[in-house]
This record gives sequence, C-alpha cells and structure tokens, in this order.
Amino acid sequence: MKLDAFFGAPDTAPPLHGGRLLLAAIAIGLGNFMVVLDTTIANVSVPTIAGSLGVSTDEGTWVITAYAVAEAITVPLTGWLTKTFGGQRVFITCYLAFGVVSLFCGMSNSLGMLLFGRVLLGLVGGPIIPLSQMLLLRVFPKEQATLGTVLWAMTSLVGPVAGPILGGIICDDYGWPWIFYIKVPMALLSGLAVLLLLRGQPDPTEPARIDKVGFGLLVVWVGALQIMLDQDWFNSPEICVLAAIALVGFLAFLIWELTDEDPVVDLTIFRHRGFTAAAITYAAGFGAFFATVVILPLWLQTNLGYTATWAGYATGLMGIFAVLSAPLVGKAAEKVDPRLLVCLGVAGLGLTTAWRAGFDSDVTFAQLAMPTLVTGLFVVMFFVPVTGLAMASVAPQEQANAAGLSNFLRTLAGAFAASIVQTVWQNAIRAKETGLVGVTAHGGQAIQGFMAAGFSHAQATAALGLVTEGQSVMLATLYTFSVITVVFACAAALIWLAPKPQGSIDLSASH
Repeated sequence: MKLDAFFGAPDTAPPLHGGRLLLAAIAIGLGNFMVVLDTTIANVSVPTIAGSLGVSTDEGTWVITAYAVAEAITVPLTGWLTKTFGGQRVFITCYLAFGVVSLFCGMSNSLGMLLFGRVLLGLVGGPIIPLSQMLLLRVFPKEQATLGTVLWAMTSLVGPVAGPILGGIICDDYGWPWIFYIKVPMALLSGLAVLLLLRGQPDPTEPARIDKVGFGLLVVWVGALQIMLDQDWFNSPEICVLAAIALVGFLAFLIWELTDEDPVVDLTIFRHRGFTAAAITYAAGFGAFFATVVILPLWLQTNLGYTATWAGYATGLMGIFAVLSAPLVGKAAEKVDPRLLVCLGVAGLGLTTAWRAGFDSDVTFAQLAMPTLVTGLFVVMFFVPVTGLAMASVAPQEQANAAGLSNFLRTLAGAFAASIVQTVWQNAIRAKETGLVGVTAHGGQAIQGFMAAGFSHAQATAALGLVTEGQSVMLATLYTFSVITVVFACAAALIWLAPKPQGSIDLSASH
C-alpha cells in the first residue's frame, strides 16, 4: 500500500522500550496537550483579536465557539477513521495538519479567514484527543499502562490551565498571531517524531461503515444551533429560521439514529440511567465551568483594565491545585463513592462562582486569585471520576461508544455555553445600563459634581456615561456569575440520579 511506504508496514518493528518509549510517549502526550491548550489559549486574546480585525467582542468569541463545535463534530467520526485507516495513521496525519492549519490561523487578516482556520483546526484536532490516549495505552506494556493514563490525564489538565497564561503573555508581548504560530514547530516536529518512533508498530484496520445520513443531520442541527446562539437574539431576523432548522434537524437526527443499524452516535446508550446522569452532569458542569473561563478574562479586560497577561494569570492559577491534587483524587476515587466526589467538585465550583458574584469594582488581584486558586481542586474532583462513573454504567462492549458520546456532549456543551454566556452577559449589560440611566436621568447632581471639579458640561456628561457603563458591566457580570452558580447547583444534584457503582471505577476508561 502507498500508505505503508510513508508510515511503514505494520507489525515490522519490535515493541518500544527504554528511551524510545519515553520519547514516543512525550511526543504523543504533546499532541493531546496542544489540542486541549487550544480550547482556552484564545480566550484572553478575544478583545485584542476583535480590535485587530475590526469586529466586536461578541464576534470575537466566535473564534472560541467555531473551534469547539468543529472539534465536537469530529468525535463521532473518530471510530470510523480509526477502523478504516488505522488510529496511528489518523493521529499522525491530524497532528501534522494541526501545525499547518495553525500557521494559516496566524496569517489570517480577517475574521472570516480566522474562523475558517479555527473550524479546520477543530476538525483535525478533534480525533487527536481520544487517539492520543489510545496510542499511549498501546505503546506502554500492560504492566505500565497506568503511566500512559497518568501522562494523558496530566496533559489534559495542564493544557486548559496553561492556555490563558500563555495566551495572555504571547498576545501582549508578541501579538495575537503568535498564539497560533507557537504551535506550528511543536506540532510538526512532534508529529514527525511520532511518525519515526512508531514506524512499523501495529496499526490494525478493519472494514467499517459510516452513517452518512446521520452525520449529515448532526452537522446540520449542531451548526444551525451554534450559529443561532452566536447571534444577537433580539436584533437578528435569522433567529427563527435557524431555530426551525436546528429543531427539525435534531428531530430527524433522533429518528434516524434510533432506527439505523450502525448509527454515527449510539443513542441507545442513554438507556443506562447511570450513564445518562453522569454524562449530562459532565456536560452541564463543563459548560458552566467553560462559561466562567470565557467570561472572566473578558470582564477583567473590558471593565477592570487588566492586560491579557494579567487576565491570563487570574484565570490560570487554578493549575496549581489541579496538578497537586490529581493523584490524591485518583486514589480517593477508588475508595470513596464517586458520586460524592463529583457532587463535591461541582458544588465547589458553584461556590467559587458565587464567591465571585460578591465582588465589586474595587476588587484586587489577590481577591480575584483566591477563588481561582481553589477552583483547581474542585475541577479535579469533578473531572477525574465523572466519566469513569459513566463508563461503569454500561456494558464493556459499549464503553468505546459511551466514551465518544460523553466527550461529544462535553465538547458541545462548552461551545454552546461560550455563546450563551456571552449573550446573557451582553443582554444583562443593556438591561443594567437602561436601569442606571433611568435612575440618573432625574437628577443632575453627578454632572454638577463633575462640573464643580473643573469639567465642562459635555465632559461631565461623557464622564457620567462612562461611570454608568462601567457599573452596568460590573452588575451584569455579577448577575452572570449568579446564573452560572445555579447551573452548577443543578449539576451537583443531578449526579445522584446515577446508581452507586459496584466496586471501584476504572479511571483508564474515562475520556
């Protein structure tokens, strides 16, 4: 085969060991790290990107959602791609393509070009996450499989935490295109390293059928719904049309997938109560968490005057406790009811969000940092056991499909949450500003105070407008944090609908 000439004929090389095994594991883990990193590295850069490309901050957030939606759509395709072409080949191809497309994103000179690049980046990045775990478990001997799982879990945890910090520093010091350029040499060199190190290793394939109709319907309803969520709900005439397409597409998707012999998404897995409760908790909790990761840096930069770098620090501090507590939570999940761990983790995330809802315009960096710092512990308590709990609720032969469905829901929830929280925030700003203007319009004391300080009437009026705008953003942000807190509370309660698993859960089956 022509592919064998490039990738090497399978089963012609001995198993990896020693330094070769270590290098392969690091190169594979870096692939997962980069893709997960890309979910958050652009978050703190949205205001800068929007200003550079001459668009609003609302439109700038499409850079986040376009990537997340495209990544979610490719998750159901990963199984078919792996069976048809081989997991190793798909992983390396996507790895190298990730570097090339990152270069394209950095070169973008318009929002349309950047969004197209981000969609491509999500499409090639989506399969890397599950395939990186599969390859790590494949290259490590069975007695060392835990090392592969730990390496994969650590790159999954560190990636989204490092994203805001790296994104902020790079954006401020070198310009936003470098948040994409920096991944080009890493992806190309690491991808070639995986190619050379795994050349000739087993990469089985088998005949596989793809549910083209089901996948097409999936793209239609997810795409229509995401575009609808990205619109200004009060001013966009396309909302009703997009909502109708999304609804009809979703219903057609459900009917087709429940009747097709080999569906692209196996919805029958939802018959397991434990999986349904865990997967929905995972999606709702992750969506609420991602909403805070999106809104926090926007608020810090647009209202409190933070640079992208310091907004990144304020968002990324959660990584300290996340890394330190991961091994401890992993051991606890083997002895403690995982439902309790998930509940405490999600409830803790809700409490830290409620903590932020009590801030005011005079909040210091130290005060901002405290809830972010403790968030790391709760993130691990939530993320580590929840998918293991979902897998423990299904039959062994269903675990692969269940893991894919769980990840699909999680990624989709993140994309939808990024759009919804932005809309809720902007609408709340309008409402709060209208209320404040209504209060201040009846008295000119504030304007008179400004004029007494030496301002002209026009300057005093403009200054009052800035104060009103700043306070409306502040109040809208606190309101948004309160809404997110309610979502966390609901997710924390929902996990108890799952039955208690018999014995310890298998964390290696997660994600």
